[in-house]
Amino acid sequence: MPAITTSVFELFKIGPGPSSSHTIGPMKAGYNFNKTVADLEPAEQPDNIEVRLYGSLSATGKGHGTDRAVIAGLLGFRPDNVECDFLDSLADGKPQQFESGKISLPLSIKNVVYAEVENDFPYANTLLIRLRKGAEILFEQEYYSIGGGFIRWKDQLPEIQRTPPYKYSNMDELKSILAEEGIRMHQAILANETAISGISEDEVYEKLDVILDAMKQAVRNGLAAEGALPGPIGLHRKAKRLFDNSSQPNASDSFLIRLNAYGFAASEENAAGHIVVTAPTSGSAGVIPAAVYALEEDLGITREKIREGMLVCAALGFIAKHNASIAGAEVGCQGEIGVASAMAAGLIAYANGHRFWRTENAAESALEHHLGITCDPVGGYVQIPCIERNAMGVVRAYNSYLIASVENEKFHKVSFDEVVKAMAETGKDMNSKYKETSLGGLAVSVPNC
Repeated sequence: MPAITTSVFELFKIGPGPSSSHTIGPMKAGYNFNKTVADLEPAEQPDNIEVRLYGSLSATGKGHGTDRAVIAGLLGFRPDNVECDFLDSLADGKPQQFESGKISLPLSIKNVVYAEVENDFPYANTLLIRLRKGAEILFEQEYYSIGGGFIRWKDQLPEIQRTPPYKYSNMDELKSILAEEGIRMHQAILANETAISGISEDEVYEKLDVILDAMKQAVRNGLAAEGALPGPIGLHRKAKRLFDNSSQPNASDSFLIRLNAYGFAASEENAAGHIVVTAPTSGSAGVIPAAVYALEEDLGITREKIREGMLVCAALGFIAKHNASIAGAEVGCQGEIGVASAMAAGLIAYANGHRFWRTENAAESALEHHLGITCDPVGGYVQIPCIERNAMGVVRAYNSYLIASVENEKFHKVSFDEVVKAMAETGKDMNSKYKETSLGGLAVSVPNC
């Protein structure tokens, strides 16, 4: 396997919910198309832009707001600078003006076509964006939303090789580096990040603070909000009620209640289409923020320790993405909540001062007990079972940390690499109706909420 060269800030991205693969990825694809056609000089002036969605982008795109996201991208907005109110305004189908180079066309969500769910593209979640004149296609780009807000496109040129000082492709290789070099895990990831991003260590930590503050703000916003979430399900928020109940005089389980509340809070903000951080996806954007909030606000862990833990947390996400997937459309929810829970467990362990073997064991346990979990959102909305699953994910992460913190190293049997491999194999065997298409599981068992 080639070495991991993903940046921490490619994994943790600030943007609107409810789904990184359905919202952030398509918006980035639309934005890329806008910039790509700026230098085109077509022989004929196009009279239409067509967006065709495939895979789960087609099956659940309406519930995820994929149509609004890709149109916003085509209009020149990025996930980190778009306003949620503007995204919402696109839902009425009123035409906006697409402007790029010499091309100017009206554009709305009516330009989006929901095409075949089953397809032969290299990735299930594919977008075709076309400039047309009548039936003639003047220019076309084929994009793939591969999970976590990452995109690729057909005939994409290889990126300039970024060479990290510590080359690893899995956990075993990373542990060998730590032992040979006599360094801690966060130090290796920090050194790699400065090489990959071309910024200083201080700048890495400054950018991490922006991410951490955005995570905590999503939790705060969710704890303050009440009422029903958007969409036909009519699901009501629970975070504020949970948090308020944690302060009752006889609440012996107050910390556990608050931990649940934090997970609900950020995930409910995601379901509302508000600003969250992909961690590693938008659908799992409640797990790590809940852990961060609890570590800092409840347990008094310093920001310095949390920054270090976030670097380690990122490495766990890198390994899972590199050797399996973090996309629900590829491996089910084990790749989203399962990986998020593993990352959170590693973060909690490392921020509490444990070294790499307990950190790995905590992460392994959390992922192991999410194996086989399907992605079956009711109505195509990131609400049921997604929101509660975020809360369950952070609680399982904390429990995995507790178990790992008292384990005897020589008796631990399962490695993180082994459970990642198991996740990849399970995802390959999983029927497509359980991979974010809303064609099986709870999505059909609970059809009318």
